Amino acid sequence: MSARAPSTKGPAHAKPILKKAKVLSDSPKSHKKAVSVPKQARLDSNASKVAPSKGKGKEREAGVGIKTGRKKKAASSVSDPSSSTSLPSSFKVICGSYEKLLYGLEGTVSSEGSNLSYHLKPIFIFPAHVSCIKAVAASPQGGKWLATGSADEIIKVWDLRRRKEIGGLMHHEGSITHLEFPSRSHLISASEDGTLALFSARDWAVLRTLKGHKGRVNSLAVHQSCKVALSVGKDRTLRMWDLMRGKGSASTKLGKEAELVRWSTDGTLFAVQTQNTIDIYNTEMELLHSITHPARLQDIKFCKRADGDGELLFAGGEDKKLSVYDVPKDRTKIPTIIAEMVGHTNRVKAVDSIRIALPEGSSRPSTTLVCTISSDGKVRLFDLAALPASSEEKTQLEPIAEYDSRGTRLTCLALADGEMDGKSAVNGKRKRDEEDEEGAASDQEVEWNPQHQGGGEGESGSEDEEDSDAE
Repeated sequence: MSARAPSTKGPAHAKPILKKAKVLSDSPKSHKKAVSVPKQARLDSNASKVAPSKGKGKEREAGVGIKTGRKKKAASSVSDPSSSTSLPSSFKVICGSYEKLLYGLEGTVSSEGSNLSYHLKPIFIFPAHVSCIKAVAASPQGGKWLATGSADEIIKVWDLRRRKEIGGLMHHEGSITHLEFPSRSHLISASEDGTLALFSARDWAVLRTLKGHKGRVNSLAVHQSCKVALSVGKDRTLRMWDLMRGKGSASTKLGKEAELVRWSTDGTLFAVQTQNTIDIYNTEMELLHSITHPARLQDIKFCKRADGDGELLFAGGEDKKLSVYDVPKDRTKIPTIIAEMVGHTNRVKAVDSIRIALPEGSSRPSTTLVCTISSDGKVRLFDLAALPASSEEKTQLEPIAEYDSRGTRLTCLALADGEMDGKSAVNGKRKRDEEDEEGAASDQEVEWNPQHQGGGEGESGSEDEEDSDAE
């Protein structure tokens, strides 16, 4: 892993406010690839070679099912997330932009009697990369790690709690297109260089490089079991990856270039999005439904209802709103739009959701919040509990909170856990506190001070860049 200091280029008002961490750097010649893997990162004798597995004779055309059953733990490269029942009482909203700025907002909830108030407060704004930011991801169950990917081909890793940069991962040779933390201990990335990479969050060494796509990888999605991943790319294929063995296991030709792939919350379905079409598949790789959305899409995401166990599918795009599809338990029935989250004046670029605990005295113990970002520069927050259990007409949901970046063209979004709720978080918090103390003794932290000015005055990417991204 190589480290690179934050760029000093960018808007005059947005100065870097992160302290550089002490990391092991590669030699100056190794600009692109992190080749060496420390011993503690090795899961088997082949892990340290960081050589992609060719999977000879293993990839085959679709028609096989996706197996996500239990296998020996020793063979797993990615551990299952712990089944913690604790919920955060606050949260963080992280947004990237074409203007290279990284926005961090703190979300909180307060109650006055039976009324709830939601607040979004900026905690940092600074130029995180030397080119537009294309992907962000936050680690689950505590939100300690933040990863950002850019057209500068670098993945930067940040410690959200200790508030500093850890370093830069210079493994890829193309723009970073997607980032995801399948667990607290692993990060997986996709790039325009046609590869996926699996990193260990212990020392950020490369555990596997997954090759198979011929051209840009547009999106990836890891199954909730953390054993299987799907990816789509410019080569018009859908590929399945065995994360336990670190190699491809199946592929199928889609006949069109898919832009996004997403798993359902229970892992029994996945969706593939192309322009204004959403194709729904089951784990047997059978196409169940093909939905034609009224407008060009930019992002989709599955989510559980705030009350009950019903499945929803969010779809945001050029129609300046977030459509909410109900996904029936009867898989033979096609999903239909039951609600719309409105308020944006330009295309909806990304959507994410998080479940949080509500203050004591509230009418319900928890709720699900949905966050959207738009090319209009605004971040909007919605309460999914406002969605009726059933309705014959489309319901329009208004935002409960909003943040205006003043013209910054936001591109990507991630929600991270904030403070954990009370007693349920004691055990997990003790371990995280020990991690925070490790290194805190030798470093004096630099606070992230909010910069309230918007990013509209800063250096911006060209309009052509934005238009090509939306094509």
